[in-house]
Order: sequence, then C-alpha cells, then structure tokens
Amino acid sequence: MTKQKIRNMDEFSTVCGVSRPTLSKFFNDPDSVKRSTRDKIEQAIAKYDYSPNIYAVNQNRRKTRNIGIVVPNLADPFFSEIGREVELACHDAGYSPIVLSSHGRPTLEVSNLNLLRSLKPAGVLLAPFGRVSDVSVVDKFAKDVPVVLFDANIDGVGEAFVGTDNTQSMDLMVEYLCRSGQPPCLFEMKSPLNPNAFKRRHAYLESMERHGFPAHIFQAEGTGWGFEEIGSAEGGRMLSQKVFPTDTVLCSNDRLAIGMLSAAYSLGLRIGHGSGCDLRIAGHDDHPYSRYTCPSLTTIAQDYSEIATRAAQTLFTMIESSETASERRETLLDGKLIMRNSA
Repeated sequence: MTKQKIRNMDEFSTVCGVSRPTLSKFFNDPDSVKRSTRDKIEQAIAKYDYSPNIYAVNQNRRKTRNIGIVVPNLADPFFSEIGREVELACHDAGYSPIVLSSHGRPTLEVSNLNLLRSLKPAGVLLAPFGRVSDVSVVDKFAKDVPVVLFDANIDGVGEAFVGTDNTQSMDLMVEYLCRSGQPPCLFEMKSPLNPNAFKRRHAYLESMERHGFPAHIFQAEGTGWGFEEIGSAEGGRMLSQKVFPTDTVLCSNDRLAIGMLSAAYSLGLRIGHGSGCDLRIAGHDDHPYSRYTCPSLTTIAQDYSEIATRAAQTLFTMIESSETASERRETLLDGKLIMRNSA
C-alpha cells in the first residue's frame, strides 16, 4: 500500500494526534517540547515521510527565520561566489536564505525588495547597484526591515555596510606597479553601474599624486553588465591607437582586464613584466577566472568569505538584539595584492 500523502501541517496534526501549535514549536525548536511528544512527532514524520513547508511555517511566525539575499547579477562569478558564502553563513546560523538576482536591472532590485517584504524576512543582506539604485525605495525598505549592505555602499542607507576598502586596495596596487615598472594608466567604464568604480578612480588619482606621477584615465564607452566585451572592444581600440602613454594599464575591475587581455592577444601584443613584453595589465577583485587567464592576471583579492561572514553576523546581531543601532556601522576590509604574470 502507498503511504498516505500529507499535504499540510493541519493534516499532519490530525494523523499524529499533536496540536498544531505544538507542532510549530517542534519544527522551530525540537527541544522546546517534552520528550514523549517529540518522540511521537518523530515517529509520525518517519511513518508519513513528512516535512513542513518551511516558508509557510515562517509566515505564521511574527518573527521569521527567512533572510533575503539580493545581488545585482548572479551570472557574474564574483557575485555568485560572495552570494554563496553569504548563503552558507545563513544556513550555518539556522536561517533560511532566499537568494535573488536583479539580473543587471535596477527595476528588478525594487521588485526583489517588494517580494521580500511580502515574505516577512527577519532581515536582508543587499549588494545594491548603488548609483543607479532607486535610493528612496531602498532607504524606505531599510527603515522597515533590518538591512546590511555589502560590496557596494549607499551612504546613510541601512544600519550597516561591509565591503573592501577601495582606497587601501587601489593604493596597494598603484604602489606595486610604480615600483616594479612604469606607472599605471587607469582604464574604466565611462558610466559605471557600481559606486566602487568611482571610489577606485578617486583612490587612483590620490595615489598617483602621492607617488609623484601624472594620472592618465581612459574611459570605455558602453553600458550594462558585459564588461569583458566592453574591455575587449574599447581596450582593443585604445591599444591599436596607442593612446596609453605608459606600458602599464590598471583596469578598474578584473572583467574589464580580461577583455583587454583578449584584445591584446588579438593584436599580437605580449603581456607581462619580463623582457620582450609590450604591456602590463592589472585588475581588481580577484575574479574566480583571473588566475586562469593567459597570462594569469595580477589583481587585488577581496576576502569574499570575510565580507560574507561579517555582513551576515552583523545582520544576525541586529535581528537578535531587536534594537536600532545608535549609529550606522561601516566595516572596510583590506584588499590583498596578488602578483601574477600579467604585471
């Protein structure tokens, strides 16, 4: 005979002879019910192969265990990696993560926040677009739901931010490139989506001035999330026109650098810091593919795991304390120089 199919908690309550509120207590915390009741429920679970809809259980609580995680684009391996780390941190802390991608579209960021609001999350970890986010919507959401921003900051929004110190990381890279060869030019997007790009530009300008070299900034036309394509097309155009006054190019992010590496190869240029090389190229982020480019890419590593852990732990503390912080907290982590063959 086939097992009776249990469709919901009410039906399970009937077949196991335990009240609905007691079942809710058990599925939230098994140790909160007495041993004999717990044994009875566990025997019924085994007999009927039943597992509750955790989101339905959460919806019936005043304070859910749902944690929303919103990133700009999960197709980007950077956000896939950091999103994975945040998701694991939630699982380890006993929360139910709901991962949503905005697919490079700021309007979807708003839609994702509206969806999460309907799910009554305990809190949200948000990597916003930043400059092109609907700041008023994000700010209103953060006043209603505990929110920690990570990766990209929006000043004054949410109770906390965790990310990389772009001033420190860019200065670290500029210092290395200046002492190991010719000073770098900066290659960036003309209209970047992410506010980190602006912070890196300012950090580059300050660092070049500090080292006593003129700054040279070159901006790629193009919008959207296709950084490799833009880096290849615009970087290739600039390389073929020989616009760079030094033999060293620092790209604002690794994906632009990967595109430029491809363009340089097509133009027959040799990339690296050895004798006979035509050009040095460096990036920022330690993209998961950067170690496998040819040549491998010199870059700045962001500590994905630490950013994820700090952001998640900050949010959990906010949720468990149920108190609004007296002031907004910002945690900036140092980047690490990764020296590879491209520079």
